Amino acid sequence: MAQVVGTIIFGAVIGVIARLVLPGRQAYGWVVTVLLGILGALIGYWVWGLIGNGNTSGIDVVRWIISIIAAAILSFAYTALTKQKQV
Repeated sequence: MAQVVGTIIFGAVIGVIARLVLPGRQAYGWVVTVLLGILGALIGYWVWGLIGNGNTSGIDVVRWIISIIAAAILSFAYTALTKQKQV
């Protein structure tokens, strides 16, 4: 249960950081930010596990970077897919 809560908190932080690194304004709220961050965090965990370094102790900077990049890509894709056309 602690891992689930930790992943949600980690995902929320990742989502906020991903929004900060993207240029411009994203037209979605904090719920989508957290959800995209959680997805980015899960992708980061998965990729980090594929690399073969999934079981380390302490803060994994590379896992954070992978997660932020994944969340930023998801955020960019979400914005592109939900963007309304200006008339």
